[in-house]
Amino acid sequence: MTVSALREKLSLYLDLIRVKPPVGWLLLTWPTLAALWLAAGGWPGWHLFMVFALGPFLMHSAGCCINDVADREFDRHVKRTLQRPVTTGRISVPEALAVGAVLALAGLGMALTINWQTVVCAVPALLSMIVYPYSKRWFAMPQAVLGASFGFGILMAYTAAQGRLPLEAILLFFSAIIYTLGYDTSYAMVDRDDDLKIGIQTSAITLGRMDVAAITGFYAIFLLAWLSIIAWHFIGAGLPQRSLLWLCLGFAAAVVQVAWHYTLIRRRTREGCHRAFLNSHWISSAVFAGIVIGLA
Repeated sequence: MTVSALREKLSLYLDLIRVKPPVGWLLLTWPTLAALWLAAGGWPGWHLFMVFALGPFLMHSAGCCINDVADREFDRHVKRTLQRPVTTGRISVPEALAVGAVLALAGLGMALTINWQTVVCAVPALLSMIVYPYSKRWFAMPQAVLGASFGFGILMAYTAAQGRLPLEAILLFFSAIIYTLGYDTSYAMVDRDDDLKIGIQTSAITLGRMDVAAITGFYAIFLLAWLSIIAWHFIGAGLPQRSLLWLCLGFAAAVVQVAWHYTLIRRRTREGCHRAFLNSHWISSAVFAGIVIGLA
């Protein structure tokens, strides 16, 4: 194989696992790292940091491979996904599955370096990732299945840092589902016309004209859940007012972004909804930044 051919193949693989834009894996990474910092009470150490910085990328990339194989027939009828490598045949189904399997095994291998509790959480995370693309055929809100898959990263962060799952971890797991319903409904609004034609289920279709209000409400619930748990966590640890100030600043930045997000989606244009989705990871990154600086 020539250098040119190798370069083209690499480009197709990067397209397959959604390296660009990076929003997909960042949406998984920020809440997971935020949970890791909370569970560890601050800097978790290089080992756990590297596992939970790289692990979400690997698992999200594996999920993209599975999703593109499962949706390859549907993607031919959706403007946004028409040129995906599996849909166009530039990457074969066995090849895409092989890439996904390697990435998933690499992610599970990283979990094996921590403890058995984290491995136990990793298995249903992988299973829910496989189920998600097929849930679009029968479940009215498949984004909730995706949210559960992403939420397992939070549970794994707690088992890695504490070897257990306290109540706050469970609550944050459900907040991840709510957060996903918010940003992925914005994403689904981009494809709503095409999805109605081909007959798959999405939260944008299920919510109908309540979509914008629901998305704003989902973000509000997500932020209130994290603010309540983090404030209790910070106060219980007896942290100084400076720490609470950074926490408040982080959440203020997140609230401003939710307000901006609303202005992008309120007219329900493809461009506005797509832009909102591409920038939705900054909401959770602001929360993460407040936690990191507050616990420093």
